[in-house]
Amino acid sequence: MGSRRERGGVASMSEDLLANIVRRLPATSFAAAACVCTSWRRACSQILSRPKLASALSLNPSAPIALQEVVDKVLSEPIFPHFAIVYVGLGFDLAGVLQYISRKLGARTPVIVTRDAGVIGMDAATNEVEEVELEDDSEDNEIDIDGACSIVLTVGFVPGLKVDCIPLVRPAKEPAMVDKFIMDIREYSTSISGCASPVGLIMIGDGNADIKCFVEKLDSAMPVETAIVGDERGDFLYRSANNLRNVHGSQKCHDDAVALVFAKERNSTPGVGEIRFHVALSDGVSVVGPTYKAGSVRLRDDVTWLTAKREGQTEVLDGESILNEIYGEMNNRIKFPEYYIRVTKRRKHAIGAEKAKLITSLSFHLVRGGDKEYLYVDGAGIKTGDCFQFYYVDPAAALASCNDVTANLRSLNLGCSSKSSYQAAGTASNAGKSEVFGGLLFVCCGRGPFFFGRPYVDILPFMENFPGAPLAGIYCGGEIGRCSMRPEEQGSQGESSTRCCCHVYSTVYLVMSYTPALPGATTLRG
Repeated sequence: MGSRRERGGVASMSEDLLANIVRRLPATSFAAAACVCTSWRRACSQILSRPKLASALSLNPSAPIALQEVVDKVLSEPIFPHFAIVYVGLGFDLAGVLQYISRKLGARTPVIVTRDAGVIGMDAATNEVEEVELEDDSEDNEIDIDGACSIVLTVGFVPGLKVDCIPLVRPAKEPAMVDKFIMDIREYSTSISGCASPVGLIMIGDGNADIKCFVEKLDSAMPVETAIVGDERGDFLYRSANNLRNVHGSQKCHDDAVALVFAKERNSTPGVGEIRFHVALSDGVSVVGPTYKAGSVRLRDDVTWLTAKREGQTEVLDGESILNEIYGEMNNRIKFPEYYIRVTKRRKHAIGAEKAKLITSLSFHLVRGGDKEYLYVDGAGIKTGDCFQFYYVDPAAALASCNDVTANLRSLNLGCSSKSSYQAAGTASNAGKSEVFGGLLFVCCGRGPFFFGRPYVDILPFMENFPGAPLAGIYCGGEIGRCSMRPEEQGSQGESSTRCCCHVYSTVYLVMSYTPALPGATTLRG
């Protein structure tokens, strides 16, 4: 125990000197310093007054060392962890990573650990952005070493928001409890903010579950102000701050998806500013051919068999006839094109005992082929009378769309400091100015350097607009992004409410910005 004189020396330390000391502390020591006394907590409050996203990638061939590297990098500077997202390659054990991260960040920090087809992140050693796709060698069925050992850890501090994981549970031998999932999200948001609508959701689906219909229902239940992004087909584990929600591993149920829910605090400390989520989409498909209307529809093993008519005509077309029409329209425009149909669905959705609402939504389905009887497409949810059009994968359209995203993000007129948020906090030049403090990308596994013919195309819209801001991403088997369709894609009735939440060959950008409150100083919220 120190002497009274020594304690007096600490207490009498000048605020500038104290701030200079604590801002150099790693996250764990910083959290401990905030508990020393009132003056130390006030100093920590001034340093970490703005939101912060800390992220790091490692490609170390040893999974344990790679995990340690990203944790050390992310926690090397002051941060209070409000949530964590971990993207990993096949060389990592999900349960082991979840346990380790939870131990490092605390049991009450919500965590999602997921893997899919690759990662994007800032290298912990070089601070350079890396794109790492899993490459499957079809001859020996092996995965490249770099992809297998890749890991990205992202930790967020979001004062004024509360964050937790809420699962979409499917009891054994029963349908998924979608209504309960939506009501759980609403109840959580209401308990925090007094409003049933959260600021945003990051959703990860199970690769063995088709969650398109679930996302469509969630979309219908949430106002347009709620940002929804994610990965439709991942492999995940999670830990909620509420232990009652941690049901994974149970023999009685399965998690078809999990949502990281961001809700605004009702009674946040005076002076805490506003965090906003901005969602942008770069699509990579182009339309071809006429509009068709589904005729006979059957479902077999998650593959839909259908016939169709051209819109306005009576002749029923089989799969072979439909595909021949599309091939003729394409006229060898692209060698070996990959086709999807985009289906317009008008469905009644009701949550619990609420009155049903008629909702128009759009969904993509991969075309498997066709014969003299049927057209075969992936997935369920198509009904007789649904209209659809064909789309083909188009790198030129994807590149043009990336350029559009660059312009759209620039038009948000958001600044970005190259300094960390705790370094930039409190300066007069930043007062009242909105700035981006980080971003997340969800990129189709079909895109990347091979698709575009050069690297970094998908990450440039973010990096060019917000240089120095932390960035992390994952290559997906299905991208979730709640974005309004372009005017030329609206229906003939001008249905501005029509949205497409599940995309193909796209990149979804989640940009996180912060606007400080004026006047007044912020206060630390651990």
